[in-house]
Amino acid sequence: MTKPMNSLVALLFLLLFYSTVSQAALEIDVSEGNLRPMPIAITAVIDKQNEQLDLGLDITKVIASDLAGSGLFYPINPKAFLEEVESLDQNPNFNSWRVVNAEALFSAELTYNNDRYSINYKLWDTFSEKSLEANYLVFSKNKWRNVAHMIADTIYTRLTGERGYFDTQIAFIAESGPKTKRIKRLAIMDQDGQNPILLTSGKDLVLTPRFSPNGKELVYLSYRNGQPQVYIYDIQSKQTYVVGTFPGMTFAPRFSPDGTKIIMSLQEGVGSNLFEMSLSNFDRKRLTNTADINTAPSYSPDSRNIVFESDKSGSQQLYVMDANGDNVRRISFGTGSYATPVWSPRGDYIAFTKISKGRFMIGVMFADGSGERIITDGFHNEGPTWAPNGRVLMFFRESPGEDGGAMIYSVDITGYNERKIETPGYASDPSWSALIN
Repeated sequence: MTKPMNSLVALLFLLLFYSTVSQAALEIDVSEGNLRPMPIAITAVIDKQNEQLDLGLDITKVIASDLAGSGLFYPINPKAFLEEVESLDQNPNFNSWRVVNAEALFSAELTYNNDRYSINYKLWDTFSEKSLEANYLVFSKNKWRNVAHMIADTIYTRLTGERGYFDTQIAFIAESGPKTKRIKRLAIMDQDGQNPILLTSGKDLVLTPRFSPNGKELVYLSYRNGQPQVYIYDIQSKQTYVVGTFPGMTFAPRFSPDGTKIIMSLQEGVGSNLFEMSLSNFDRKRLTNTADINTAPSYSPDSRNIVFESDKSGSQQLYVMDANGDNVRRISFGTGSYATPVWSPRGDYIAFTKISKGRFMIGVMFADGSGERIITDGFHNEGPTWAPNGRVLMFFRESPGEDGGAMIYSVDITGYNERKIETPGYASDPSWSALIN
């Protein structure tokens, strides 16, 4: 073969290689556990006025932390960078970023005027040498974390094709004190565990917080004055009002997908049944009428169906029914019992807790009961909740012993990238909000 032919073959090989890597950078495969996170270079935010260096650094750290926490990205150590990005007006030297294995490059610059800040940013594919995203956001300084999460969401979406989930909150039960006298308070935090805020004093027991679809309200159960009552907490106004006081025990209140109703389980004798309540006039509609324990209801995203748990077959199992209570059908048939079902926001999966042989497992199945798959198991895992993009679950895990307590964990629905969410103390029963912005 002649030298020109050798050169042509080599050139074709390089073009094929760069094209393949470029496509990989554009489309991370999120259908299975991704054991090779995408290397991405996240450069320090440029402070054009050279007076907000700490803020730019903080924004950079949150973006990198969000992406690394997803398990799909590997932010490259800045010490490895061969080039310093000094302006967004100039194209990077892409070869210097390919040398450090960066498949994507993120750069941003910060400007400010009085109390208003502006951040301009660009996302590059280093192999095709094309801009994947160029945008800017204007914000007040106290919103810088939200802005960092929003940018991380944009990067995640552009490189995976899926919606992000970083600019969200988690409602949960903050627990403190000895195990036999644990104080439980309603609380919220950012999805990464930052900015925890206690919403109740701890005087009254609170349980099962659930976000409204717009993320602005919480419905929960409180034993104020020893009597179980369903409350709604307005996060913005910090006002609380009673939805209803019911005879006997009330369990697991949850909003409908349009936010106009709540569904709950009310104790009747030795059993419990499901009721739907309108939030406009507080009228109640009975959905089940049996002597069994029917509880933990969750709507499908289109509001046409409800999944719940019931012991009507002799043990706790999962059932789906039409939204009006008709056409009840069992969907769980594996070994053990099933509890705490919750429908994915995408409508494809139902997450659940499974108890078998002393193990507490978090799993998913399709809405017809097929495709059951265990995501994680442990001493006591319980209470799954979905990220708004339907890709990630949070749950809580109780540790054994006198000094043990509950902690919150997240895991990809493939079972990959399980990690603990840092909280100030023990934390249980998480509920994931919709995207804030």
